[in-house]
Amino acid sequence: MIEIIFENEHFVICDKLSGVLSTPSRFEDQDERKCLGSVLQAALNKQIYPVHRLDFEVSGLVMFAKSPEAHRQANSWFEKRQVHKTYRALTTGQDFSHIPLNIKNARQKMALHPGINFNWEGRILRGKRRAFESPHGKSSLTLVAYIGVEERGFHKWDLHPVTGRSHQLRFDLSRHGFPIVGDQLYGSKVDWKGTNSIALRAYEIDFEKTPGAEALGLPAKIRRD
Repeated sequence: MIEIIFENEHFVICDKLSGVLSTPSRFEDQDERKCLGSVLQAALNKQIYPVHRLDFEVSGLVMFAKSPEAHRQANSWFEKRQVHKTYRALTTGQDFSHIPLNIKNARQKMALHPGINFNWEGRILRGKRRAFESPHGKSSLTLVAYIGVEERGFHKWDLHPVTGRSHQLRFDLSRHGFPIVGDQLYGSKVDWKGTNSIALRAYEIDFEKTPGAEALGLPAKIRRD
């Protein structure tokens, strides 16, 4: 369950599987789902501190700090948007049928070609289960690069969340008519590797413009496709 991609005296970065929690839930004692943070802490036999998290259904790179000092520094980087994370998503073709007619949505058809880029802005409000567009929500910005159609016929995207709103990438693709494959919560009608997995993966963390990262032994980029 634990696959360590990078480790030094300050940080450890793992490749989290889909269907695994990043950190314990609020109901840890009753929650039987596997938790990467708990297993990793036991394996290292020392306290670790989560720097960021991935949704239960999402796979990819997750960073933990090994000390309170490293944790404070990493939190500062993420709060100031000095770390660049990139996600890969697969979707089906554009379709708005999953969005109820009473929900306000431009339903704008998009002409796609490999290499086209978008800046998706919005105001996201998180409900009990999912995110919504709301004037009362928090501002969000996602930088999007459309890559093209892959061999199975799915559309491939690279996404960089400038802001870190809950379910931001899942909601952004869904509201533009491209729910992520397997993401039934946001309208997908296609299965993806079981019920606890969606075709969204955090595959790169970029520290090139992160002040002080090199001094703490971090490489310019960590990538796991």
